Amino acid sequence: MYGLTDMLNAAAHARPAALSTVCGGRARTWAQTRERVARLAAGLQGLGVGPGDRVAILALNSDRYSEFLSAVWWAGAVVVPMNIRWTAAENAYSLKDCGARVLFVDRTFAASAAEVAAACPILEHVVWCDDGPAPDGRLGHDQLIATHGPAPDSRSGGEDLAGLYYTGGTTGFPKGVELPHRALWFNNLIAAKILEVEPDDVVLHAAPMFHMADSTLGGAASIMGATHTYVPRFEPEAVMAAIEAHGVTQTVVVPTMIAMLLQHPAFATERLRSLRVIGYGGSSISRGVLTEALAKLPHVRFVQVYGQTEMAPIIASLPPKDHVVEGPAAARLAAAGRAAPGCQVRIVDGAGADLPAGEVGEIVVRGPGMMHGYWNLPDQTAATIRDGWVHTGDGGYQDADGYVFIVDRVKDMIVSGGENVFSAEVESAVSTHPGVAQVAVIGIPSDQWGEAVHAIVVPRPGFTPSASEIMAHCEPLLANYKRPRSVTIRAEALPLSGAGKILKRELRGPFWEGRERNVN
Repeated sequence: MYGLTDMLNAAAHARPAALSTVCGGRARTWAQTRERVARLAAGLQGLGVGPGDRVAILALNSDRYSEFLSAVWWAGAVVVPMNIRWTAAENAYSLKDCGARVLFVDRTFAASAAEVAAACPILEHVVWCDDGPAPDGRLGHDQLIATHGPAPDSRSGGEDLAGLYYTGGTTGFPKGVELPHRALWFNNLIAAKILEVEPDDVVLHAAPMFHMADSTLGGAASIMGATHTYVPRFEPEAVMAAIEAHGVTQTVVVPTMIAMLLQHPAFATERLRSLRVIGYGGSSISRGVLTEALAKLPHVRFVQVYGQTEMAPIIASLPPKDHVVEGPAAARLAAAGRAAPGCQVRIVDGAGADLPAGEVGEIVVRGPGMMHGYWNLPDQTAATIRDGWVHTGDGGYQDADGYVFIVDRVKDMIVSGGENVFSAEVESAVSTHPGVAQVAVIGIPSDQWGEAVHAIVVPRPGFTPSASEIMAHCEPLLANYKRPRSVTIRAEALPLSGAGKILKRELRGPFWEGRERNVN
């Protein structure tokens, strides 16, 4: 029964002196990393962490983040990577929901962690995972390593739960996606192939490490025994400097990051000369950005990855050979790609029947990367996994050659800057304003973020809320990327279907008029 620590053991055995991590002036080999992971796992066990227990982290990218993940698995426990863009209230909800008793936190989120801890009586330990001494008498990541001998590997694997990855909730609350070792192990293997990772490669963690886009690359690097490098968070200059300093060969980003990099005043093709592969995913990429990237980085092989957390996450990929801007194959730039190795993709109608090539329906998928379900949400699990297939909520079609094209979303989900925003969650927040009678939240085109969150509000009689007032109301309730960027105050009632559901397609229509598809 293979587990995620087998990647670390294999790399430390085959390449003990090869670099595992390079971060902040620190460089460690695979043998050193395995030793630190085994000691940190012993420290966790000393805090009472046992098999199946949930251990959370709220931190920026670093080598300690990588050590945390492996140590939790080494101890037989479950990782809970927390969204660095969520409010304290949102993260407190996810901590209480999963029952985590230990939280790792760095300097950036020390204040937020205090607020989260105050709201979570079940939380027993907050561990400092940053440089310098731990404040307020807290335990430290490095302290746990220094004061414990190595623990034996728990050998968790297979269907054992490896991680709870929280996403926005369609019911207005985040939901935890249960991913077993089997799902992440499988994705690491196919990600290594898709992203062309080799043992001598140097990969850069540029996207946030809580995000499945980054874990795709991180897992591929670990399973191949390649070298991990880090920037704390995505900043174009920091990314270019890291690529230059460490000879980075691969990275994975969301499309908005590619645009920010290309448009930065200090961008120069020569600064990225060591880059061999850029993977991108998390949201659709505009043809303009992709064409510019291909022109400015002609030596780089671009790979699109289409996925979903529920599939850990890879569903399909568009390889470098299909990234062409001229000729008959140029139409494939709009595709999400073909099904990834080991995955099966179908396009179905509302009754679950297969649709012919070219006809739009819902994308459903199955494969070894499938989740167990949603944590403590059996009804939502049953609604998503039907007859052994994950229903993605994405609308699309397949052409005669098997390429998948996404044209719309069946679920009311907005993808803004690579982050999933569920409209029900935003609507829940807006609706708490005393002057709101009705609200519908939709995604509208945005050159910067792909899509922007837009709220359409019908006021209560006697109230005249302004757009700015509605946006301000959401500030303490929602992470920044979830908040409405614009608001329409509407006098007439929202359009309803015969079943009483708001007809969001009618509301979206004016914003997407003249476009080929209703995602950007």
